[in-house]
Amino acid sequence: MRADRLVAVLLLMQSRGRVTAAELAAELEVSIATARRDLEALSAAGVPVYPQPGRGGGWSLVGGARTDLTGLTATEAQALFLLVGPVAAVSAEARAALRKLVRALPRTFRADAEAAADATVVDPTGWGERERPRPATVDLLQTAVIRRRKVRLTYAGRARERTERLVDPWGLIDKDDVWYLLAGTDQGRRTFRVDRIVRAEPTDEPAERPDDFALATAWQEVVAEIERRRSRTWATVLVEERFVPILRDQFGRHCHIDGEPDGGRARVRLAAPTPLDIARHLAGWGTMIEVVEPRSVQDELARIGAELVGRYAGGR
Repeated sequence: MRADRLVAVLLLMQSRGRVTAAELAAELEVSIATARRDLEALSAAGVPVYPQPGRGGGWSLVGGARTDLTGLTATEAQALFLLVGPVAAVSAEARAALRKLVRALPRTFRADAEAAADATVVDPTGWGERERPRPATVDLLQTAVIRRRKVRLTYAGRARERTERLVDPWGLIDKDDVWYLLAGTDQGRRTFRVDRIVRAEPTDEPAERPDDFALATAWQEVVAEIERRRSRTWATVLVEERFVPILRDQFGRHCHIDGEPDGGRARVRLAAPTPLDIARHLAGWGTMIEVVEPRSVQDELARIGAELVGRYAGGR
């Protein structure tokens, strides 16, 4: 995993002082391009890793070879742990490496570095949404999580109504390039889509967080509840096998192949909150998709079709 490699790259550079991308690639058994991207990722995150051009050049840590991490500043340590922390949540090897790195840090940096490692969870499974650019607010919110400071949010809900609230930021989730903030509010734990945060203003007021809080565990609870709401209605459809990837883009994890293809057509199970939600997704497919069940989805498609005929048939 990439987090494991980033830790390994940093430790190799500490022990050797200077390395080339080719040497790293050979040591870590990856391509030279991958090794170079890892070096650039460390540098871009603020870790003091810089290329040295010319004969005998390579990449080195500012200050030369070191056997510990005492040369890192507090900001650089946080940047490193923000990079490797999310994957360490699911990788035993990265978790072990992270513990060793924490012990190697100056004692005064450890609390913030551990907070940075726990500030973000990466969930690669999408909910059938298009990829979005990383919101600029993410960095501000990550800082608030690490420093345990309340944030005043102006938030636009689904109906675009705006509300203001003071929240305790607990952690951020990157779900297939869609970002979410998990936070404590006066009404309990809430989940906010970061791209709907119109304004975020950090405060100097200390944030509260449950002592036993674990971001990865809390996020799984959120996902389970959202999945339950999003999959209240299931439909079985028949579609040409070559169109299944498009359905997966539309329905995300709520699209499942049901058995082997028959005659070039796949039998697919789809889920959404209501029959109307499924019908709206499928109406544009016309006769390319056949809904086998349930009757409620068939009825919604028939109603949508009748509305379209009523509106447009007279103009032909």
